[in-house]
Amino acid sequence: QVQLVESGGGLVQPGGSLRLSCAASGSIFSIYAMGWYRQAPGKQRELVATITSGGSTNYADSVKGRFTISRDNAKNTVYLQMNSLKPEDTAVYYCNGTVVTGWGLSSDYWGQGTQVTVSS
Repeated sequence: QVQLVESGGGLVQPGGSLRLSCAASGSIFSIYAMGWYRQAPGKQRELVATITSGGSTNYADSVKGRFTISRDNAKNTVYLQMNSLKPEDTAVYYCNGTVVTGWGLSSDYWGQGTQVTVSS
């Protein structure tokens, strides 16, 4: 089994910053890619940022220049540094990983989510 556990969410004022962490554990051979997604009430889950094992990144247009995704492959951990937060960033943030669990075997795993609330 593989588990992803997010941490770092909370309440922050507009313009503030938060750093989210997601640690993967379990029967992991390697992790091809990890990413952050978010879901606000009444809306579809959307991609925020992704990063491959080689360090290639993608960002949603809405967060470019404000958010930075990074990873520590040795620790099987991905981070999301969120700066200049806006109320519209309020959502539950979910960590995703494409995990290789054996030769030729890979699966997507999701964390339970961490709440980020941006409000005065």
